[in-house]
This record gives sequence, C-alpha cells and structure tokens, in this order.
Amino acid sequence: MTDTETGAAPAPMGRRERKKAATRQAIADAALRLFLERGYDDVGIREIADAADVSTTTLFKHFPVKEALVFDEDAAQEARLLAAVRERPRGRSIPAALCEHALLYRMAAADGDARFTAFFDLVNSTPALRDYVQNMWLRHSAALAGVIAEESGLPVDDPACTALAHFALEAPRAARGHDDPREAVARAFDLLENGWRALA
Repeated sequence: MTDTETGAAPAPMGRRERKKAATRQAIADAALRLFLERGYDDVGIREIADAADVSTTTLFKHFPVKEALVFDEDAAQEARLLAAVRERPRGRSIPAALCEHALLYRMAAADGDARFTAFFDLVNSTPALRDYVQNMWLRHSAALAGVIAEESGLPVDDPACTALAHFALEAPRAARGHDDPREAVARAFDLLENGWRALA
C-alpha cells in the first residue's frame, strides 16, 4: 500500500538520496545546456560528465543511454499521467481528468517559455531523439491504457481503452500551431469525452 493510499506523508529523502538526486539533476542540466548550445550530435558524453563534474561511470549510473539525458523526468511524468486518472475527483470522467492534466502539464509549460520551445526544436531536429520520444510515447500509451481499463472495469486489452490513451496523448501535439492551443486541446478532449460517454 502506498503513502497516498494510507494518507501518510511520503518519508523525506535521506542524505544519500538527496545527493543522488542533486547529481542526477546537475548532469541533466549540463547535458541540456550543451545540447541547446551546440546540438545533440556535437556533444559527447565525456564533455557532459566534465561539465557536471562527475565521472562517465557516474553519468551512466543515472542515464544508461545518451538520449535519456534529454528526458530526465520521463518516469515522473508518466507517474503524474497515471495519477491524473487514478486520483481524479469523484464524478470526473477519465477524458476530463486527462484534459486537465494535458492543460496543466503540457500547454502551461509552453506559455512564453523560450527554453521550452528550444527544447522541442532540439528534439524535432534530432532523429535519435525523435525515435526515443516515439518509443517513450508508446510506453506511456500502453501504461495509460492499462490504468483506463483498470478504472473502468474493462478488459486490459479493450481497444476502446487503447484508443482513448492514444488520442489523449496525441491531443496536445495536434494543438501545435493553433492561435489558441488551450482551446484546441479542449476541443480535442470534447470529442474524446463524447465518444467515451457514448461507450459507457
């Protein structure tokens, strides 16, 4: 049983955990800074380790592949995504919970943030990162479909759950380039809401 389920506050991190987290963050920050300055392909692992003042061995303990340096919050983002469904208020539909999550964690981050835009430009212009994102996206989609099925009392392989997960993750991307991205995301989720309600 988790701390959330028991109502207890999570235990504070010990000194060792705090040090590990700080090292990981320093490596990720150094990597992103160098990638944005010079391009992903023109920066080596040793340069990143030197910039973060760690050994390459330490770097690989935190990030097993170079691509993971760009997506250091991947696990935390997936956890928030699944929590948006599991911990939604009573009476809130799954599409509504996912819409709120998309608006809070994706669209809000892009508002007037040049660094956020530069990050997406880096990913979109680097084939290795685009491939990594696609694999990451598929994993999130599978995990989300499983939670949707669990929360809806449907079979884990129900195609409706897979479809909702797929389109919910795709909706923010579909809003790029619109004059009002928030409105575009909301409209996409309105469509998902109506379809899910009809199914239910």
